[in-house]
Amino acid sequence: MTDTTADPDDLRGRAIESDDSEHNVTFDSGGRTVHGFLKLPPSGSGPGVIVIQEWWGLTTHVADLTRRFAAEGFVALAPDLFGGRTTHDSAEAAGLLEALPVDQAAADLSGAVDYLLERPEVVGDAVSAVGFCMGGGFVLVLAAQQAEKIAKAVPFYGLPSVPQDYRNLKARVLGHYAETDEWLDRADIDAVAEQIARESGQEVTFHFYPAGHAFLNDENLLGTYDAEQADLAWRRTIEFLRDA
Repeated sequence: MTDTTADPDDLRGRAIESDDSEHNVTFDSGGRTVHGFLKLPPSGSGPGVIVIQEWWGLTTHVADLTRRFAAEGFVALAPDLFGGRTTHDSAEAAGLLEALPVDQAAADLSGAVDYLLERPEVVGDAVSAVGFCMGGGFVLVLAAQQAEKIAKAVPFYGLPSVPQDYRNLKARVLGHYAETDEWLDRADIDAVAEQIARESGQEVTFHFYPAGHAFLNDENLLGTYDAEQADLAWRRTIEFLRDA
């Protein structure tokens, strides 16, 4: 496991300066300092998007996705929910996830939303959120909790770990799921899509791909990366986020 935690005093209130670290900003979460990776688009401003990590932590893959969103014109922020800890071991990742209090993760993500909305580079009064695996579940939780602050929610191969109430969800939802996912049951995915649409009245579209779990992760930690399906899901996501 790698510990990449930086000194909060070195980062507090600092705007993005380089790509040398996956930690280049901090923000407040109920009096706690949380680190994150922020990347601005070439234009210097744009819509905001929260990028929520997999259970491996804020890895180079998540940082690369954050850069890719920025290159597409978004002000992208990946909050570090594990406090600098990353791993390439599934058992260790499961332990990190199990040790993460749900209320702490919710507070950290709420803090990330507020931080992004307060930045002068962010256009609009709401942001979008995209999450992967563990982060895919948190995307839906965040959208349900933050109401009007989340305009669009994009879960990749993830569902909330506990039942949710989606009556306050205001976001349009686009989901990406694998047809041969050993971690998620299709019936559970369909049930969540139906519940979101029924309780929130918002538009919900879930796509299914002929691939395995985490098919977008080109670090290939599970051996399921699929370049063709990853490209399709990415293009659909960018089009969705850009659609007014």
